[in-house]
Order: sequence, then C-alpha cells, then structure tokens
Amino acid sequence: MSIIRTPRAAMLLACTIVATLGAHRISSLHAADAPAPQADVAPGYEAIAEKLAAFVAAEQASKNLPAVSIAIVSGDQIVYAAGFGEQHAADGSRADRHTIYRVGSVSKLFNDVAVMQLVEQGKIDLDAPVSKYLPDFKPENRFGKEPTVRQLMNHQSGVIRESPVGNYFDANQPSIAETVASLNETALVDEPGAKTKYSNTAVSAAGLIVERLAGKPFAEHLQTTLLEPLGMDASSFLRAGVPAEQIPDAWMWAPHFPHDPPRARFAAPTFDLGTLPAGNLYASVDDLANFLIALFEGGKFNGQQIISPATLAAMLKPVGAGTEAKPLYGVGFRVDQFDGHPTFGHNGAVYGYSTNLIGLPEEKIGVATVCALDGGGGFVRRLTEYALRLMLAQREGKPLPAIDLTTPLPAGQARARAGLYQNGDRTLRLLADGNQLLLSHDYLLSEVRALGERLIVDDPHTSGPEITPADDGQSIAIAGETWTRLPDAKPAPCPGRWEGLLGEYGEDHNILYIYEDRGQLWALIEWFYNYPLTEVSENVFAFPNAGLYPAEQIVFKRDANGAATEAVAADVTFKRRNFGDFPGGVFQIRPLRPMDVLRTEALAATPPKEARPFRKPDLAEPSKLDPTIKLDVRYATDRNFTGVPVYESAQSFLQRPAAEATVRAHQALKEQGYGLLIHDGYRPWYVTKMFWDSVPDNFHGFVADPEKGSRHNRGCAVDLTLYDLKTGEPIEMVGVYDEMSPRSFPLYPGGTSLQRYHRELLREAMEAQNFTVNPIEWWHFDYNDWQQYPIVNKRFEDLSK
Repeated sequence: MSIIRTPRAAMLLACTIVATLGAHRISSLHAADAPAPQADVAPGYEAIAEKLAAFVAAEQASKNLPAVSIAIVSGDQIVYAAGFGEQHAADGSRADRHTIYRVGSVSKLFNDVAVMQLVEQGKIDLDAPVSKYLPDFKPENRFGKEPTVRQLMNHQSGVIRESPVGNYFDANQPSIAETVASLNETALVDEPGAKTKYSNTAVSAAGLIVERLAGKPFAEHLQTTLLEPLGMDASSFLRAGVPAEQIPDAWMWAPHFPHDPPRARFAAPTFDLGTLPAGNLYASVDDLANFLIALFEGGKFNGQQIISPATLAAMLKPVGAGTEAKPLYGVGFRVDQFDGHPTFGHNGAVYGYSTNLIGLPEEKIGVATVCALDGGGGFVRRLTEYALRLMLAQREGKPLPAIDLTTPLPAGQARARAGLYQNGDRTLRLLADGNQLLLSHDYLLSEVRALGERLIVDDPHTSGPEITPADDGQSIAIAGETWTRLPDAKPAPCPGRWEGLLGEYGEDHNILYIYEDRGQLWALIEWFYNYPLTEVSENVFAFPNAGLYPAEQIVFKRDANGAATEAVAADVTFKRRNFGDFPGGVFQIRPLRPMDVLRTEALAATPPKEARPFRKPDLAEPSKLDPTIKLDVRYATDRNFTGVPVYESAQSFLQRPAAEATVRAHQALKEQGYGLLIHDGYRPWYVTKMFWDSVPDNFHGFVADPEKGSRHNRGCAVDLTLYDLKTGEPIEMVGVYDEMSPRSFPLYPGGTSLQRYHRELLREAMEAQNFTVNPIEWWHFDYNDWQQYPIVNKRFEDLSK
C-alpha cells in the first residue's frame, strides 16, 4: 500500500506550479512605491517617459508582471528606452534597455530581410517554386500547384503551422534542415495562394533556403550579414550566442493555474526552437530599435545599406490571398492600421516572452516592447499602443492622453455574474474564482476586471472587450451582441465513445488537454487556446476553421482497451500523460520514513507558540449535528496518501460555527439531490507534522508547514465531496481526494462537464456559507474566521476530556 501510484512527471509539474503560489511577485505591490525604471530619455520626451513609467508600474503591480523593456524610435533616434522590474530575482538586478529577451515571431522579419538580401543579389526569385531551392521539399500536394518562396513568407503556402519534427513543442533542438525535412511527412492543407494560414514551418523553410545558398549555418549568416551591420551586437538567433546574465527570468502561466493571488507560474523552458528562423531571435529593445531606424531610413543604418528602399517598399506592400477582403501580410511584415495610420510590424509569443513591434512608416515612429512572461501579449500590445498615442499626440501638439487602469471586482460580484449565457447556438461562460471573474469565450479564458462602473476583459494575455451586464442580471452585452443567461442545468454524461480520449498529452512545458464540454470534445492547446473539435470519425477530430490550427485535425491512437495512447494534433505527436492507477480512488506515495517513527517524533514535538488572543475552541461534529452528512475519514484507515492509519478513530470535528455552516451547505445541496461526504476536518497538530516530514520538499505545497500550523489544526478546514442522496454513492470528480497533481486544482480544465459541474456545485455551496476553496485542492475548504482560533494538538479521543 505504500508504493508510488502516480507518474513522477505529473507530480513534479504540480509541485513546481504550487511552489510559485504567492512567490515571484514583483518587489513592490503598489505602483506608487515601485522602483524607478532604468531609463534613458531624450530631451523633450520626459512627459511621455513619466506617463509610460506610471502605466507600467501600475500594470506590474496589478498583474504581477516580471521584467519589461521598451524602446521608442522617432526617425533616426531612440528617444526613450527603459526597463522595469527585476531581471533576476536571485541577485535583485533590474531590467533595462539592454536586457535580452527571446522575441518570438519578430524573428521572422529578420529572416525575411535575409531572404530579400539574396533576392537583391539575384540568388532567389520570390515567385519561383520552393523546390527550385529545396529539391527535397516534397510535402504531399493534391492541388497540382507548388508553393513559392514569397508564399512561404506571407503565409499563403498552404504548409501546416507546425512540423512533425522541430515544432514549437519539440524540446530536442533539431536542425532547421531536420525540421523542414519532416514536412515531407505532411500534406498541404490549402492550395498555395488561396488562403492566408500562419505557418512557422513555412517561414523556416525560407530560412533553410537562406542557409543553403549562404553555405553556412543560418544563425551565423544572419549574425554577419544583418545583425552586426544593424548594430545589434547583443543579439543572436541562438541562446548560447548572448550573455546569460542579460537574459531575464522568464515565466509560464495559464488561466486555470491556482490563484492565491497571483496566478501560479513556472520557469519557462529555454531550448532553441527547431523553427529557428521563425521564432528564436534573442534581442534587446535597444537592438530592435536599431532595426526600426533602418526601416524608417529606407533600409539604411549608420550609412550602410542593408536592403534597398525599393525592396523595403515591396516588403511592406500588402498582398492578399484568394478573395481576402483585407490583406494581412506583405513579405513577412504584418501590415495594418492604427488610429488611421498605416503600420508595419509583428508580435511575438514564445516560451516565457511576449513581444510587440510596430512602426508607423509615414510618421517614422516605432515602438518595441517585450515582457518576460508567456501569454503577456495583451499587456505588451496596450503598452505599445499607448506609447504610439503619446508620441502622436506630442507631435500633433495635443495634450498627452491618459490610459484607463482596471481594478479588481468588488467582493461578491464575481459569484453574482457567474453562469452560462447563450446567443443563438453559441454559449459562453462566466466563472467565479473567489473574487475573480473569468470569461470563457472566443476560445479563451480571460479575467474580467472593473473599469469604473464598467466591466472589461483585462489580464496579461488579453485586453478587451467590454462586458455590459443588464440591470436585471439576466443578460450581458459583448461587442454589440446580447447573451442571455441560461439555467445552469446539470450536463448529460460524456458520450462513452470519448471517455478513452479524455486526458493530458505531451510534455510538462506545453500540455495538450482533451476534455468534454456539453456534448462536444474540446482541446486546450498552448496553455491558452480552447478549441471545440468536430468529430470526423471514431479517432479523427477537426479543429475549427479559425484560431491557430484551421483546416487541421487531431488523430488519436488507442490501445486494445480503447484508451488513447497518443494524439497527433496538427501533425505534432503528443504522447499520453498517465496520472497513474488509483485503486479504489486512493492516491498514495511512499513516505520518506516509517510513519510509526514519524508519529513518535511528532508526539514529542511542540506546536509553535502564538501570542495573539483567540476564541476558545468549541469543536463539534457536523455528522452529529446532521446525521445525513456522511463520513469517509481516510486517515483512520490505510486508504490515504501515506498508506497507513494516522487517526485512531473515524471522526470529524470543526469549530462550531464552521460545523454549523457545513450543515447549512449540506441542507442546501439536499434540495438538488446531493449531500456532503466528509474526509477530514480538525487535524491534531502532530499529524500535520507527520505529513510534512513524510513527503519530499517538492511536495510541501500540498501539506501544511507545522512551523506555521494549518487551518485544519485550528478546526476551520474541512475536506469533503458530494454524494448522491438516492444511491448514497460518492460523486465522481475530475481527480481523486488528496491527489497531488494538477487535476486537484479548482479550475483544472480537464475531465467531463458533469465532473466539473459537480466540482463547481460543491464550491458554490461551501462559498455561500463563508468558506473559501484551497487554491490547489478542490475538496479543501477553509472557514473564513480561521484566524480567530488557536492551533490545537489534541487527539480525537482526548477532545471529550
């Protein structure tokens, strides 16, 4: 009974995420107290610098943002360059204009300029088929029309987004040649030239052409022919090519991670991408500013012509695909409008970093912004756009504009707004996570915050739209569409044919989640993007015709029992992640030392002393206050995570107000056909010490520190679940009790809609009675008055004495 029954990898990821709860918060929690930015400001731009510094400080405080850097270019000058926040927590170093970030897809612009340099030398014909330069480039092509070099760069080649080898998820660091070669295992998804479909591997194929014609590695060629002439001396397409001390701590997060606050996060992976030309450039904002200057100066920097003005003009000319009404790309550059001004540029999203680079060619104003946070695109876009508006206002002699700052919702508003809403055949959901409100809509799960009296989506990843609730609370309006509130009815069970597909796939750094919601299979991919899947056949499902993977599919492979062993999503293979076998629904690990030894030591130890005044303990048994409350006290049996009994009797106590509140929650649930089943309540302090000493350090996030005491020790925490009043059987949840894995998180997205409905039903009932769910354990609820009670260390058998 004491063997480890869950894979180490799954547990380690959970422990890594849990360990960051409450940690990695920027040094100052108040914008007014934030350290001054490391800034250089040209004369006449001080007022702009002041406004930007105030905005970044406020955003870092409210969103817990790590290192941020920004540079602003006007004509041939860098007029503002600054860094904010910590570069390295270990030494307290601060970010500045020279901090080096991986800038993601902004890399593509440099790859495309390198291609155009070869075009100018007569070595590449943009409209020649790719096979002219890469004879071994042979993806399956049913269209009878080959993609051209130009189409590789403007995302009209029909090539899939990610390659089987060297894709965004592949940590093995294959060469560009190996990455592109694997495209021969794939098929074009669209006719070349017919549609714009974003593709990292297509851009990488263009980079391989550069490498082949240059006769040297891509990164080396770009270093000497582009980066060095641009004065980008701190930049490289290889992580090893830049000073490690100038790369900031970079972080990953997801909207479903625990919120303590802030949302937990883990350190970003650092492997070089197989799609090196498409997303692996490391650069400072200072270096990116040089690139902007060259673009504004007709392709010239410091007197050296990098590309000709005519070539640059051709690159910035939008080229539509098929019948597209609004072309999205020139040659590599994203072309658009901002407040009526033409723009060029690109954003970047790569492990641990978010980038935005925008230039206004007519005004010769440009901004480069980077944040060391994955999924920070909403913030960097707002910062970039605010900087542009400030620059335009100053140039036009207008007052410098302010920018709206959001605030947390008032207490209680999240729960009042939560629910399912419908517009035609579409639905969206507002979810309450404590006092946070989350919007599940348009493939994203985003935080909703207050903007004065209004509501607006605003988190690091997404900014906007506004949400307008009706006065009666029965509908909301988003972007001119009205969504009507629906009764939150109990979902139907998941179709049996899909049960073997549900679960997690892939590696820790980027997990693919397959789950069921309201009778449809869904995929959560790249941490943020939730896509409904269309069933094509038993094992084949199609992504929607929008988002990251239009016209692509997920193909599952199953074992003899019908359980999926892998999912091939958009030609990328994700192996099934096994959470382990839990016989009888019991999670277990191997204690570090024998539990009887730990018991002897714990009974001889003394709880921490507390000086403040407390209420007198008055422990009561909820199951005696209402005998229909059931007990399954696992710690009185060997059916617990230690594998041995730690209690001498199967009893559960709470401080009387908490016990009475639990009874009220139970009574409310009975009206819906459910009751409460309690696993644990008051826990003697010595048992908390036993638990702490029985697990490795990386599991300490799941057990309380005896030096601080736990809320269980105070009689104000209860572990429980639901049972069915008709059958008396426990209700199946997404994960099992005491499971030390991400499935225990209260917002864990996996499983079935019925499992998540029951998890939310339990949470709502308990929160209505002044309990708060533990941020990492869906079954654990703390009574809000827990601080008023002392740590207690009496055995159950001694309480009556």
